[in-house]
Amino acid sequence: MSSETEGTGATLASDAPSPEQQALTGELRLLLEGAVDALPRTSRSAFVLREVEGLSTAEAAECLGVSEDVVKTRLHRARLLLRKELFDRAGLARQDAFAFHASRCDRLVAAVFTKLKLPWPAH
Repeated sequence: MSSETEGTGATLASDAPSPEQQALTGELRLLLEGAVDALPRTSRSAFVLREVEGLSTAEAAECLGVSEDVVKTRLHRARLLLRKELFDRAGLARQDAFAFHASRCDRLVAAVFTKLKLPWPAH
């Protein structure tokens, strides 16, 4: 430790994730993997090829031996099923997860108006 930081209470910052971040990342990965595994095979195949492997719609269609429209439909269905599965596994309803109550809304609007240097509207 250098003499400049000795005794100052300075801490060394690390770019490495904290143990808490690592644990949360692991839990989220397991949650997502489980939700993807729960998809029907055809939807899962389209989802993995497009979203995980990064293939284009045309490439995924060729791999699966189906039309591009079929890949788009399967991907859309996979996303809907994943959304539902993740909310179910987390024990949330969509409206609970993204609650935007009056006091929170007022704070956000006030912050935007302040940032834009606009007068607060009269009620």
